[in-house]
Formats: sequence, structure tokens, C-alpha cells
Amino acid sequence: MAEQTDYGTAGQTGLTVTLLDKMWEPLRQAMSDRLIPGASAAVLYKGERLRYAGGLAVDIPSETTEATLETLYDCASLTKVSVTLPLVLILLDQGKLKLEDPVSSYLPEFHRADKSMITLRHLLSHTSGFVASYDFHTQPWTPQEILDFLAKEPLAYEPGTLCIYSDVGFILLGEIIPRLFGMPLDQAAKKHLFDPLGMKDSGFRPSPGERPRIAATEYSMATQAYWHGIVHDENARAMGGVSGHAGLFATAADLLEYARMWLASANVRPSAAHKPCLLSPPAAVRAITKQTPLLPEVNRGLGWVLKGDTADVSGRFFSQQAFGHTGFTGTSLYLDPLQELAVVLLTNRVHYGREQSVTQLRTDFHDAVAAAIQASSL
Repeated sequence: MAEQTDYGTAGQTGLTVTLLDKMWEPLRQAMSDRLIPGASAAVLYKGERLRYAGGLAVDIPSETTEATLETLYDCASLTKVSVTLPLVLILLDQGKLKLEDPVSSYLPEFHRADKSMITLRHLLSHTSGFVASYDFHTQPWTPQEILDFLAKEPLAYEPGTLCIYSDVGFILLGEIIPRLFGMPLDQAAKKHLFDPLGMKDSGFRPSPGERPRIAATEYSMATQAYWHGIVHDENARAMGGVSGHAGLFATAADLLEYARMWLASANVRPSAAHKPCLLSPPAAVRAITKQTPLLPEVNRGLGWVLKGDTADVSGRFFSQQAFGHTGFTGTSLYLDPLQELAVVLLTNRVHYGREQSVTQLRTDFHDAVAAAIQASSL
């Protein structure tokens, strides 16, 4: 199985070729077991970039395409923390919003008794009162009709009293952001995130010309074909492919540059701080600080999953400062400021069917990366 690696000057960090090679072993095993067809991964350690790609981006009888360092993946819910969250924080830094602002201040549809208490903080921390998701994709609804439905739908619980991971909060944030920036969400992301950070391959709704370098996701019984270059998430498709909860396509290298910005914004170590700090240190630190103090069993920041939460897949060796997020298609992004470490894993695990779970693979991969780093310091 063909593989690509790019280690740059990683030897300066003490990582030998042998240690580097061990990092990718869980990915090789997952491909061998046909858990995933392929993967593109990237690690940032003390400012040094390490990259790996192996296996297939498309694995069907009529077409096979190798996964490469430049393969674009459907990032699914990484959109929440890689697009929506930073745009909200930029608006926060600009003084255009506050976390305690009620949603109804920006979406008049929510001027209702049971919705008036929902704040932007609730949306970002998954404590808004909404259920996990709704079926928009089988309804011939416009984005405005979706907003009207959400405004009228009864809440499942009182905001702030529970944490239920929900796409809805980020769908709403994806509607608020354009109103404050004065441009569509995808344009705001390009102007305020992707271009400043040099994320040249990141965006929504990739052009047909990009299809050869995009990893295919799941087979659709409705279309009798694989989703390939079209967002996998049904509700994101219903919203035209651009939404606050899903729709981002990116390479592992681009997401690593985004992670580099977070390490720099948090002012953790000088070696990491050579990318534009688009976020103020207070905004970045607030996002990776627990926002659910009344829920001791939950450890959520703004958007991010923090170490110890039930959804945490950082593994055994990431520090208590670690935070990250996953995506349904088989993607993840995890950072550990204490170790000056960021890890991107992009797979299309739904290519073989959505029953394929990569939860253990994510943990095993993070453990392998951290173990190699620890061994390099011995």
C-alpha cells in the first residue's frame, strides 16, 4: 500500500525515523482491517510539521484513488470548531457580540418565551435546550423556514441544565455570523480565516474540478452513487452545502495551520507563535476553559471538547490541558498546549458504511503520537 510522508526538519526535536514510523502504525492497522480505506494525518510538535498519507481515498470497483498528503476530506463537525467557533470569537474580539447575548438579539424569530433565555454561550457549549438534530433534508424548506421551525419547536430541557451535543446550536450560529460580518458564512471564513492563515485548500462546496483529489464518503441508496465532493451531512446539503455545523472540506496540512494559530493565540510557547494570532489570548483561553460549571460530569469549552469529557478521545498521554473535536465522517483535531502538540486525523470511515467506528482508532493514534514524542525525550 503506497504511503507518503513529510518530516521536514523533525530530527531537531529528537524524533528519529523509527519513532516517526511508529506514529502511523494504528492507521496502517485500521486500513489492513478495512476499518478505513485510507487516511491523511498531520502532527505539529514544537513548531515542526510531520505528515503522513496512506491507503485509498476512493475504494469502489469502478474507481480507486490513493490518499495523498493533498487529499481533501469532508471534515463534517470539525466545521464547528474550525469555522464557526473562530468566527464567533473574532466577532467577540471586535465587540460585535457577547457570549451572554440572547440569540433573539440576532435572530428575531426567537423572541418567544421559551427561547428568550438561550444565549450564544449556550449554543457554543451545547447546553441550549435543543435536541441533537432534526430532519431538515426530507423537507422542502428554505433556510428561513428552518429558522422558523426551530423558533417554534419546543425545547427538550431548560437551557444550561443539561448538555446534549447538538448540531442545532451551530446551525443557528451559522446564521448569525453572516448578519454581523455582512457576507455569507463561506465568504467570511475565506476572508477572516483561510486567507490570513494560508489555508489555500479549505472551503465549502468544492468545485467539480477538485473531485479527483477529494475522498469519497458514503454510498447513497437514493442516488445510487457515493457522495464525492458533496457534503455528506444531510442537513448541510439541505442548506446548500454551507452551514455552521458541517460543510468544510480541507487537507490535513491546512487544519494543522489552523491548529498552529490556536497554539499561538493561547501564547503557550514562543516556538509555536509564528502564525497570525487571529484570536486574542483572552478569547482563545475562554474557549478552552470549562463553560459548564453547573454540570460536573460534563467538560465542555466553547465548541471544544475538553480533557475528561465523555466525548474526549485524546488518549492516555495528552495532558489535562488538551482539547479537541471529532467529525462524523471520521475526522478529528486535537491539541495539547502543554506539549506544544497538535494532531489532525482525516479519514473517510463512512466509505465502508456508517456502522464503522473509529473511536478506538482515534485514541490509539493519539497514544502512538504521544508515546513517540515521550520516547524522543528519553
